[in-house]
Amino acid sequence: MRNVKLVIAYDGTGFHGFAIQKGSVRTVQGVLRDTLTRLAGRPVVVTGAGRTDAGVHASGQVVNFDLEAWPCPVERMPLALNAFLPLDLAVVSAREVPDQFHARFWARNKTYVYTVYNEALRSPLLNRYSWHVGPGLDVGAMREAASRLTGVHDFAAFQVAGTPVSSTVRHLFRAVVEADGPLVRLTFCADGFLYKMVRMMAGTLVEVGRGKLAPSRVTGLLAAGKSGRGGPAAPAQGLCLTEVCYPGDPDL
Repeated sequence: MRNVKLVIAYDGTGFHGFAIQKGSVRTVQGVLRDTLTRLAGRPVVVTGAGRTDAGVHASGQVVNFDLEAWPCPVERMPLALNAFLPLDLAVVSAREVPDQFHARFWARNKTYVYTVYNEALRSPLLNRYSWHVGPGLDVGAMREAASRLTGVHDFAAFQVAGTPVSSTVRHLFRAVVEADGPLVRLTFCADGFLYKMVRMMAGTLVEVGRGKLAPSRVTGLLAAGKSGRGGPAAPAQGLCLTEVCYPGDPDL
């Protein structure tokens, strides 16, 4: 058996999320599985590092699958696959990894970037990849609030009800707010994220930037746990999964 790790990128606009779902809805995992199955001439199981919701993008999603007897050299796989994949999905890199490698269970941390377009008039060129918020966000206040999110906390107040989890405690290594002209980018890196946690944190920071929430209130939300309520959840189109890190990358 040959275990292959792919880094993939996709525009999430036309997908109902990453993970395969019941019915005939179009998903990233489903399109990739069907393409690999057709090329390999046998069923291929694709494992992803994590799920992204409908409309969420990725530039560094990771998957792995069993190559077995498919004769395509791993180093040529990006070109070979991209010739058959749709334009909103592409393979960025391919690498043969140990048989035990699992895209989800081996992941040490993930990084997401949320983009806010902070301008009076909307831009049709940025509409699919950012959240248009009117001008005047207080970036300094957003930075102060973001710093209060970092560390090991119970993030139950920043979770939307979904699949039950054994613990809502996560370690948020980084929460960075950067302004580049009208674009405000929110970067979050953690050992794991709850359902819609990044979008809830982004929505909370925007509320701080609008002056509707004091930066110190973030500390109270974390302390409140399940009885707290962050957010609202920011729209999906501003979110992008940019990196999944593994021990010993790039050689594992």
